Amino acid sequence: MPGHEDASPAEWSPRNRHNRGRLDWSTILRNIALALALLAAVWAIFNVRLPSIDVLQADIAAAGFWGFGVFILIYAVVAATPIPVTIMATAGGLIFGLAFGTLLSMIGVVLGCWGGYWIARALGRETVMRLLGSHAESVESRLTGGGFYAVCTLRLMPGFPYWPVNYGSGALGIDSRTFLTATVISSLPGQLSLVAVGAFIGGPNALNGVAVGISWALVITLTIITMRRWKSARENGHGSAET
Repeated sequence: MPGHEDASPAEWSPRNRHNRGRLDWSTILRNIALALALLAAVWAIFNVRLPSIDVLQADIAAAGFWGFGVFILIYAVVAATPIPVTIMATAGGLIFGLAFGTLLSMIGVVLGCWGGYWIARALGRETVMRLLGSHAESVESRLTGGGFYAVCTLRLMPGFPYWPVNYGSGALGIDSRTFLTATVISSLPGQLSLVAVGAFIGGPNALNGVAVGISWALVITLTIITMRRWKSARENGHGSAET
């Protein structure tokens, strides 16, 4: 047809024209949900008065075991979703202090990561890759045929979210024992660094300040080490047997 020599069948087929005319309801619903969340946040800023740290600590202490359990449960849910775990880890340090905050945060984050892993196993690779969106390429390139050091590398990378590692590991066939071991070991430096920041905000003393510096230096050092180990194992063709 004149004027359309360079057009591919996918570009001028009736199905493609029909799809272009359809509304992207998933995008519309996400935008509506985002707008509602922003409105709710603005309303909360002007109408909700948050309790002080002392009041929160007293309330949690009065609740005893249930207070700790609720924190762990909320943290586990957050770790299994795209919500940044930074919020919970920092809050743990702010409310519970350095040592106890790290312990509770580790329990919560490991449970949440473990849950996300099994959710991905149930959903399957194709569905999970779509859900990962912009993180899909990074996760797939590192975790496909990977193992212990692959999980550790992504888990330790500053700024990289936890949830794509959880879902990617489950979808891309990382062994469950390898995933759990790598998660426990590689999550500790990151959790400690975030909890230390929260503890320093709540009690700006020398001990918490030193903990912040040491923990962040540990995160950077371990990131470099695990990345080198991962690259070496991959070059030698032993990515799936790194443990």
